[in-house]
Amino acid sequence: MVMADSDGGDDGSAGPRASVIIPHLNTPELLARCLGSVAAQRLDSGDFEIIVVDNGSRVSLDAVRAAFPQVRWLAEPQPGPGLARNCGIAAARSTTLAFIDADCRAAPGWLQTAVDAVEAAPDRAVVGGDVRIDFVDPEQLTGIEAYEAVFGFRQQMYIETKHFSVTANLAMARSVHAEVGPFGDIAIAEDLDWGRRAHAAGYPTRYRPDMLVFHPARSDFAALTRKWQRHIRHDWHEHRDLGRGGWRWRLRAAAMVASVPVEAIKLFRSRRLAGLANRLRGCVVLARIRAFRAAEMLRVMAGSGDAATVWNRQP
Repeated sequence: MVMADSDGGDDGSAGPRASVIIPHLNTPELLARCLGSVAAQRLDSGDFEIIVVDNGSRVSLDAVRAAFPQVRWLAEPQPGPGLARNCGIAAARSTTLAFIDADCRAAPGWLQTAVDAVEAAPDRAVVGGDVRIDFVDPEQLTGIEAYEAVFGFRQQMYIETKHFSVTANLAMARSVHAEVGPFGDIAIAEDLDWGRRAHAAGYPTRYRPDMLVFHPARSDFAALTRKWQRHIRHDWHEHRDLGRGGWRWRLRAAAMVASVPVEAIKLFRSRRLAGLANRLRGCVVLARIRAFRAAEMLRVMAGSGDAATVWNRQP
């Protein structure tokens, strides 16, 4: 059961068993879908609260607020989903924190799985779940859907080799967050940064494939390139700050194009896709985006472009 907004435990009653924190910006229709999926979650005992932190939307949220009166609504004017999450954490009433993005949909059982995983190690838990693409028509995918189904959110690899989970599907003990510190601002990849700091502090993220959320594919190729522009700038700043040579960066750019045949094999073997046509459409997008990424890497190196300072600021 979802806990309605109140003063939260000041009368001596127990607080919620979990706090679900959702940063939001300019996507009220997707937010309504997300809230519907979260509000439908059930725990075997206890309540949970839902906190939405709006990050400067220029569109009205009145209809969504009216449809979900049990949600706590906060605002973080400084741009950046990490800062919005920090705002939500400061207001949260539970010792278990669960994060989902406003454009995602939680699968049934998502929150129970997250709560069980955190409560099993209440002083150490950091847990990342699986993220699948939410297909519009599973029988006939767009090329971007097919590509992102395989390469969009490789959570197990992120967690096991890069030591972070995307914040679209993350849960942790509040005490761990207090030890590791807040999420970073918009100038960095805040999920990668936080996960690495947690790992270094002795709080490794564990992967739970049954803790599942669905994320829509990017709407078009331009949206996909914008994602990679942000990541490439973050990667370049890290590469430069570590004092690594330009020749290594150029070699990575060349490998990006050379890797297309190898990555295409993964796409054809993936169980997340069905049908030859869907796989071929995914391969076309794979080749296009790898070529774009290689060119963008060289462009950023030549121009020393700044890291992204905006987050989805279009209305």
